[in-house]
Amino acid sequence: MLRQGLIMSASTRLCNPASRLIALVSALLGGVRIISCHGYRTTAPPRRPLLVPSRRSWAQRAPLRHQYHRLDDGDRQAYSPISLQRPRNIRVCSVLCNMVGADGADGCVSKDGDSEDDNATLGESPYLMDEHGRPCGVRDGTSLGALQTPHSGRHFRPTHPKYTSGGRLRSKLRSVLRPFTGKRTGAEAPSRTPNAKRTFFSRRNRRFTEGWYYRLTLPEYNESFVFVFSIEDAGRRVRGKKSPLTLACMQLLGPDDTYLVQSDENDAKFWGWKRAQALGCTFEWKEGFAEGAKESGGDAREIAAMTPEEWREAVSSGFQILPFHLQGRLDGHDGTFGGVRANQGRPGTAEYDMTIRPVAGWGDYPPLSSPGGRPDGTERYRQRSTAGWLASFPVFEPHWQITMAHARASGTVNWNGTTYSFEDAPFYGEKNWGGAFPTKWYWAQCNSFDDHPDLSFTAGGGIRQLPFSFLPGKRTETLGLIGIHYEGRFYEIVPWTGEMEWSVWPWGRWEFRGRCTDKRGEIQFEAEVVAVTDADIMGVLLRAPTKDEGMQYFCRDSGFGQVVLSLWELEWDNETGDFVRSPNKKPLLDSACSSQCTVEVGGGPWWDVWRVNSKMSNTLKQLIRLPLIMRKA
Repeated sequence: MLRQGLIMSASTRLCNPASRLIALVSALLGGVRIISCHGYRTTAPPRRPLLVPSRRSWAQRAPLRHQYHRLDDGDRQAYSPISLQRPRNIRVCSVLCNMVGADGADGCVSKDGDSEDDNATLGESPYLMDEHGRPCGVRDGTSLGALQTPHSGRHFRPTHPKYTSGGRLRSKLRSVLRPFTGKRTGAEAPSRTPNAKRTFFSRRNRRFTEGWYYRLTLPEYNESFVFVFSIEDAGRRVRGKKSPLTLACMQLLGPDDTYLVQSDENDAKFWGWKRAQALGCTFEWKEGFAEGAKESGGDAREIAAMTPEEWREAVSSGFQILPFHLQGRLDGHDGTFGGVRANQGRPGTAEYDMTIRPVAGWGDYPPLSSPGGRPDGTERYRQRSTAGWLASFPVFEPHWQITMAHARASGTVNWNGTTYSFEDAPFYGEKNWGGAFPTKWYWAQCNSFDDHPDLSFTAGGGIRQLPFSFLPGKRTETLGLIGIHYEGRFYEIVPWTGEMEWSVWPWGRWEFRGRCTDKRGEIQFEAEVVAVTDADIMGVLLRAPTKDEGMQYFCRDSGFGQVVLSLWELEWDNETGDFVRSPNKKPLLDSACSSQCTVEVGGGPWWDVWRVNSKMSNTLKQLIRLPLIMRKA
């Protein structure tokens, strides 16, 4: 006989009195089994069945067949998110968790059953679903599981009602008590989030921004689209008031370097998963959807991730990024002629809806030519932090992580009335988080090369602040890197395993050269990348977060760079006492070309050519290399 038990979201971490009380009572009644969306489970199985009342969602189209559902043990499975109807014999995992402020990435529903209809319901869905039939995590065994990079999940602390402690019950209590306490409630009030206690590195009192960058390249149209989403100072209070720099923003770069933007000062509209790359913000709901939610006793403002089908029916303007899907509607203005706030420029619209197939994260990956193209979960496909393992700690800012160095997208983009349809188009994703962008930087990226469909490169560098910069001595360092993904192998050139140099003009030319000479690596190699733009390509000014003034024009981008990339294998030469290009081997890549390279310069000042031989202090170099040394030992 199957064992039964209470399933709780691991994201609560038993961090508040309510969750501790529920855990204690549940343990006395029948034991507690804590399961996260990723399948981690702890504590002993329960001794007796426990029935948990299910909560009916207004968004579900079919009536529930039972008022109570028995919580059966067994393997966790996901069912198709296409239908909003709840399947039979489900396990309601997050009813109690929502009452105590569980993380939105947990509290998933998994489905049991042996009938043919039940098995058909599973389909090919990559998501775990919550009790409302909405995505809340990625099921085990997907291609994303092995290719997901560190830091894919959110770092900001959301103020979205989905994450606030107490959920709907507490918000209703606040509204009842408001006439007597005089305290603000709802979206006006500063929300308390799980684990929001003050710490040494507390983000409640300091400037913090997190941004996501995605690029879609359409070779058949000779165009590219850039999608930039950001959240600034979520929940931050300055002298008892909401930070004046708080902003949720969507920026789009389109054909001929045109630029559209839409933003909202209400940070409570922005949500994000903690353990996977999923985020979104609804600027405006469709009138019928919001009214339907209210009539059913719900509140559309409490909804975070939705199925793509529900999102299309519910959202008038906003965006949603799931690990395998990106969609959005922008109803904003031309960012080149106005500010970032609403109604500060010439009106403009855009709509996009596409499925995403990850190919490479930031490490080795199954080449496109391999059967199935799926990772086998071995150590070889272990993904890396772009800036080293210290990116897990707030010592270097801003942080940078490439989350999808290579991917394929299929769908449509409508830009000011013109529709672009595509299938298996090159796609790319990365993110930044921290106090602000560097004071000066460059960046280039391309994964659409002529005759090389399985090739992607990213190069970037800048001036970053060192930890404890308030102490006497050196306060900043200038570092750069080159990352190349080619036919399943990852070639990384970073200061702690080799050397890197660059020459970047104020605009029009980018030159990168570097070598990986780490003897612990499988091979040693050298790369050279040169990108240029035509004289009539001046790029477009984009906004980036600044330390004191929020989103400001701070960088220049263009998707029309012409790039040439070469890659050589190195071998040791006893005569010179150094690594040299192998004379008896052909280059791994000989002048791979593309005319759709994205190039960028940011910060400043840019008075002249920026020439740097990137070097890292020996202390930091040994510290970052520590995991590599231990793994090779």
